[in-house]
Amino acid sequence: MITRTIGLSLLALGAACGESSHDAPSLAVNTAIAATAETTSVAAAESTLTTQRRTAITEAVARVAPSVVTVQTEVVDRSTDAFDAFNGTSERVLPGLGSGFIVRADGVIVTNAHVVAGANTISVALRDGTTYPARLLGKDETNDLAVLKIEAKGLPVAPIGQSDDLIIGEWVIAIGNPYGFLLGNSEPSVTVGVISGTGRNLVARSQGSAMYVDMIQTDASINPGNSGGPLVNALGNIVGMNSSIFSPSGGSIGLGFAIPVNRVRHVTEDLLAHGTVRRPWIGLKPEISQGQSQRESLRSGVIVGAVVPGSPADRAGIRRGDVLTRSRARVIRNAFDWEAELLDLRVGDQVPLVLRRAGRDLPVSVTIADLPEVSAAKVAVLKELELVTLTPAIRVDRGIRSPKGALLYNVSDRVSDELGLAKGDVIVQINRIPIETANDAARALNSGVGRSTIHMFFERGGRIYSTDFMIR
Repeated sequence: MITRTIGLSLLALGAACGESSHDAPSLAVNTAIAATAETTSVAAAESTLTTQRRTAITEAVARVAPSVVTVQTEVVDRSTDAFDAFNGTSERVLPGLGSGFIVRADGVIVTNAHVVAGANTISVALRDGTTYPARLLGKDETNDLAVLKIEAKGLPVAPIGQSDDLIIGEWVIAIGNPYGFLLGNSEPSVTVGVISGTGRNLVARSQGSAMYVDMIQTDASINPGNSGGPLVNALGNIVGMNSSIFSPSGGSIGLGFAIPVNRVRHVTEDLLAHGTVRRPWIGLKPEISQGQSQRESLRSGVIVGAVVPGSPADRAGIRRGDVLTRSRARVIRNAFDWEAELLDLRVGDQVPLVLRRAGRDLPVSVTIADLPEVSAAKVAVLKELELVTLTPAIRVDRGIRSPKGALLYNVSDRVSDELGLAKGDVIVQINRIPIETANDAARALNSGVGRSTIHMFFERGGRIYSTDFMIR
């Protein structure tokens, strides 16, 4: 009855409007079609909006972010202050934090050397928060790069690009973990800016032995914890590793610097293959003429102050007083440009140079060699020191004043911390024995095991220092 009454009412309505009973159902159909069309229109609008929100930047982030990691460290500080001594404590554990990115699916990760400096333990957290213990495969303080390894497989690998075709003003993205888990999760943060400059040389004194030359400058915000993370272009390719900022306050003011990824690549290859970086050596020592103004010294080439006898430079006919103006495609305006070029050269490369001599350009070719101490015979002492006999080539190259001695080629962290010795120091005397060779130093040290205090004299930076210790 109810159904029929409604039906009659509809028919009556249709009749009153001059419509046949066969046309009445089309009203409901038309309403449904209109609703469907409206829904389709809304969906299309939302799809268009979503498409508009997806930009080159969002696509680049989606491509790189899965390979970005958080690097956490712990450094045991054994120094004590008055408060520690009063409370009977002798060490503190200091946490550290940085970023990195995965370069091999089996767990090889690159980061800054300063991120892991002095670390007793290192761990790596992936984007989803999964954390692995990490071991240090190798590091190079000069380039501020380190390679880590975690035991994992099938990891997302960072897309490595090129850094030799960067465009001033192009968009770049800094990805990393500023302030780490203070922000609440392990998802990396993203900041956007442009490439502000290339070939930047940071001439201010930096901490440690890092040499920040030929850097990429960006105004993308880089903050504490970003160190070691990638700088990415709009194609989603990594073009640099974020490493340092200039800031009077400690926070970002738009002056961030990244290591070019081409350098990151070849240093990583060396560290994986050898555990160390093979330093390129030519054997010329630059100088800045005392008669030049600072402005002139920054744009007129590098004056050759000395040439190491028997070095690649010597064999190529380079002389003291020549002015180096070009290496490969790089114009050499100053000593910083030359240091940057050396960081990018590889042992064994044949390198074309252009010199200015007597007002004329002179092309020469040199073959890059290892540092002279690398190929010299090593003498191991007590498993914690490696010594090399001081040679004329090493002496001239390093600017060592002592005519004879034993160069500290390698020294363990423990000995370095406890005795104050460092790589590059030259042992010149042990007790009353003058040291002329590495074997002299080894005999003197070995004979002092378990006996009285050893009094050692060594040269560093042109000055003589001493240290006292006992070998038990």
